[in-house]
Amino acid sequence: MEDFVFGTLATDELKLIHHRASRRGLQHGFRITPRDPLPGQAVTIHATTGPNLNADHVACYYTIDDSQPAGSRGVSQQGEVIHLEKQSPVWDNFLWGYITPWEGVIPPQPDSTIVRYRLGAWSDSAPPPNSTSPSRIWGRLGGGEVFADWPQVQETIEISADAYFNDRPIPDVSPGDPQKGRTFAFGVDTLSPPDWAREAVIYQVFVDRFYPGNGKSWKEPDNLRGFFGGTLWGLAEKMDYVEDLGVNCLWLSPIFSSPTHHGYDVTDLYQVEERLGGDEALRAVIDEAHSRGIRIILDFVCNHISNYHPIFIDARDNPESKYRDWFTFDDSAIGYRTFFAVEAMPQVNVENPEARQWLIDAARYWLREFDIDGYRLDYAIGPAPGFWIDFWAGCKAENPDCFCFGEMIDSPAMQQTYLGKLDGCLDFYIADALRRTYALDSWTEEKLEHFLKQHEAYFPDNFLMPTFLDNHDMDRFLFLAQGDKTALRRAAAAQMQLSGPPIIYYGTEVGLTHEKSTQDGGGIHVSRVPMLWGEEQDGNLLEFYKEIIRARETRKQ
Repeated sequence: MEDFVFGTLATDELKLIHHRASRRGLQHGFRITPRDPLPGQAVTIHATTGPNLNADHVACYYTIDDSQPAGSRGVSQQGEVIHLEKQSPVWDNFLWGYITPWEGVIPPQPDSTIVRYRLGAWSDSAPPPNSTSPSRIWGRLGGGEVFADWPQVQETIEISADAYFNDRPIPDVSPGDPQKGRTFAFGVDTLSPPDWAREAVIYQVFVDRFYPGNGKSWKEPDNLRGFFGGTLWGLAEKMDYVEDLGVNCLWLSPIFSSPTHHGYDVTDLYQVEERLGGDEALRAVIDEAHSRGIRIILDFVCNHISNYHPIFIDARDNPESKYRDWFTFDDSAIGYRTFFAVEAMPQVNVENPEARQWLIDAARYWLREFDIDGYRLDYAIGPAPGFWIDFWAGCKAENPDCFCFGEMIDSPAMQQTYLGKLDGCLDFYIADALRRTYALDSWTEEKLEHFLKQHEAYFPDNFLMPTFLDNHDMDRFLFLAQGDKTALRRAAAAQMQLSGPPIIYYGTEVGLTHEKSTQDGGGIHVSRVPMLWGEEQDGNLLEFYKEIIRARETRKQ
């Protein structure tokens, strides 16, 4: 049996596409040193130019007054400018060409400064417009300036891999003018994850599948895309169960208004879905949890919304709409940029200041008005790290003790770029390692130990990485292990020994599994089966989970 982890690097082919895209044109990828600058520290900006770009100069235009930096060919039009110095070239076998590194230093800044910057590259002698040389990009731009990042690496999922392995021109990853580029940012501050998060044991609840409450039975939809009837009222009723398990933090699947069972396509960011119980039911959950010392984390999506959201409908149907630039309309088959080509999930253009502030204000609202304790941020690699600086700062301003961690299914190198922009991210690599070792038996425990030493040394202590064995987008661990509960016990015991806050996906602790895999027609919905209650639960497995949670808490004291 093979495992599958949803994401932009899910296959070897996609890894190759990503590698090649990230080394073409002018690339920055939020690479700065130090990753999380403190007040008074200078910051080195790193960039590269690929073999298809014969650049003679690279400049960085930056501002510290919250305005957007602008400049051209080394002359600043808004803010300041530094010139990056060319470093020794590096050979790349996959591109079969030289990559040129560049470096420049932005001076030290005081506390609470957000530095916004753009990188541009240009040539002193651009070829003529009809040139067929490797520097054809300069001809296409008429010898102008190319801005990073071109192409946008995180969207390589949309590119045909075939174009990279032939002589045809490399297509842009995203529509638009490469002269437009991207504005990057880093924060100069002393923000850090809350102390309580370091001690957290998190229980992930898929609300529609947890418990109906009010004496109701499960509904019986035709398939796992339907509604099973779980509610927030039901979760509030089962808070004794949650407390007895020993967890001290609940992560709730999206609870905002949405037409789907999963809720990752919201139609109102300021309203709890009535089907789940509405605002009153959420308050009941929070009160029941907080009275027991249990924190509440909401699942929040900034990358996309529902195509039924009134804002999107207005933007789509009215070219003069004030929301038009909140999305990216194009000439694709769908007509606008989406989450993984899903028509129902139009992508929000967080580069638009008003759209960005709309999302941040909504997040602050739930922290302020409902006293929640933080966010798990869905598909956080969609909005670039620069967005999360503003989002994180806004959330910390509302509640300095909140915990905000992202879902970034990408390389550890990419995950590191979110240091200083979020409190941490989900650890998909430890999940993969634990599943390989204990469910698939394809790794030895010695190999696991070697991996863990390297992996935990790669990330700093002030970037928390919650661990998990399974979640709502993958096969449950017990299914992958073909029902072997001894394997599950070994994996769970190993998870509880790790430094990252452990996450338990609802039902894993009582032997919940499913019949089909994500890859044999079941899709990513397969692990979202209804929770087992009463005699259907494996009581021995449940007691084992309680024991290892108590043992972890004892070690942490």
